[in-house]
Amino acid sequence: MQRIFLIGYMGAGKTTIGEKLSVQMGLSFIDLDHFIEKRYHKTIRQIFEEKGEESFRETEKKALREVAEFEDAVISTGGGTPCFHENMAFMNSAGTTVYLKASVDELARRMEGSNNTRPVLENRSGEALRQFMEASLSERSRHYEQAKIIFNVEFMDTETDLEGFVGQLEKIISS
Repeated sequence: MQRIFLIGYMGAGKTTIGEKLSVQMGLSFIDLDHFIEKRYHKTIRQIFEEKGEESFRETEKKALREVAEFEDAVISTGGGTPCFHENMAFMNSAGTTVYLKASVDELARRMEGSNNTRPVLENRSGEALRQFMEASLSERSRHYEQAKIIFNVEFMDTETDLEGFVGQLEKIISS
């Protein structure tokens, strides 16, 4: 039985790597944000806007504990998931945690080039985006760094890079 939790900042590749890793390892894939959206029939953005962050984090905690019951799964968490309600300690006790780590510059480059409109990034670009991400990542890193595996995902620009990262990560997890 394997349960792998992928953690890291937005843009680190948790979903992209998680989907490929799950196929390669013959495991199911669960994106925690998508799980929450299906369960509550609302987008993460709607939950935040209607109930606020505190309520969302409570919902996220419950959903995390629910998906942690699944066996043989790769679980991609939200960027903030490890930072609330002792979720990091919980994930470490429930499975293998992997911090997908990249520099602020790389994460900002990915998010700048993304068409993903995350509420916290609205009206932020260029240096303002980079500064926001740097401040946020510095708060979150102490949680991320508690992962059992810290895996560098800098320079993941092509499908070949992605396949290489997934292959390396599988070897590390399986050893």
